Amino acid sequence: MSTNFTHIAPTGSVRMVDVSEKPVSRRTATAAGFIRLQRETVQKINELGIAKGNVLAVAHVAAVNAVKRTDELIPLCHSLPIQHVDVIFREKQDGIEIECTVTSTAQTGVEMEALTGASVAGLTIYDMCKAIDKTMEISGIHLLSKIKEAI
Repeated sequence: MSTNFTHIAPTGSVRMVDVSEKPVSRRTATAAGFIRLQRETVQKINELGIAKGNVLAVAHVAAVNAVKRTDELIPLCHSLPIQHVDVIFREKQDGIEIECTVTSTAQTGVEMEALTGASVAGLTIYDMCKAIDKTMEISGIHLLSKIKEAI
């Protein structure tokens, strides 16, 4: 078994990976997830009929906030300058698909930020609809793509 872990110092202590020697590049990552909902719940979301308000607008803002605070949630993530966040919701027969794309110009990638944004968007939808839909399920949080471009 190899003991060459990137997040463990030679002394055995936990550490953040040193990216200071890496060149700055444009990084983009897209993550997705899904929240299964009853058909009636999706209709109420579309009609702005959820008592707590505009579910998708709030979930969009929550995703952006989560992206910007990922380094506070995931202990060894770097603080990154976030230049752009795009959140897309796609209605499906049995729920809502969530896609979160994040762009930064930095020395490390934004995969964790995109995954966190998609996750928190799903959690926000769940929170706003929990009074009327007891069957909701968040699933399939995964990375769709990551791109690194020299600048």
